[in-house]
Amino acid sequence: MDTFIPLLRSSPVVPVLVIDSVDQAARLADILVAAGIRTAEVTLRTPAALDAIRRMGQGTGLCVGAGTVLTPEDAARATDAGARFLVTPGTPARLVPALLGAGVPVIPGIATPTEAIDRLSDGFRVLKLFPAEQYGGLGTIQAMGGPLPQALFCPTGGIGRDKVAAYLAMRSVVAVGGTWIAPATLLRAGDWDTIAENARAAAAFSPSAT
Repeated sequence: MDTFIPLLRSSPVVPVLVIDSVDQAARLADILVAAGIRTAEVTLRTPAALDAIRRMGQGTGLCVGAGTVLTPEDAARATDAGARFLVTPGTPARLVPALLGAGVPVIPGIATPTEAIDRLSDGFRVLKLFPAEQYGGLGTIQAMGGPLPQALFCPTGGIGRDKVAAYLAMRSVVAVGGTWIAPATLLRAGDWDTIAENARAAAAFSPSAT
């Protein structure tokens, strides 16, 4: 985590990806790297996800993580595939030992102050507010920052391109997840030009000031 937080800060918009094929993964990795993106989250929502993680992390310089980690088995399969970080949408206590033992940085999903306190107590440093916009977004993060000044956030969920700057201006936000960079609709349509444009826009956002 000592190097992971600076990495997030240096490239603070993390593409959140749902990938259907390894061919998509190969093309996508090249586009993201060319745009200046340094991290990407591949969600474990498709049969191709683990192979996509393997492919995108091979010699590209991209730090590829696994999202939608729901079980200890998911965590093990993802790290075996080469995932360099893990992200959960929510983090029940029974999942915590597997996350702490995964050997890679973890961004656990939370939605309430109680969950944030519990996960900080477990030793996690960056929390994923999810779904961010549905749970109050900027206002919720600002409110949690009062009693929990040590908390760092990577909010994800409903954060469009137009809202990224406002999130990154917050002291406690180190990065944001962006599904808008390469949504499944664009990937399935093979609209690589729009994806490349979105990736360049994401890479242009200033690093977090936290």
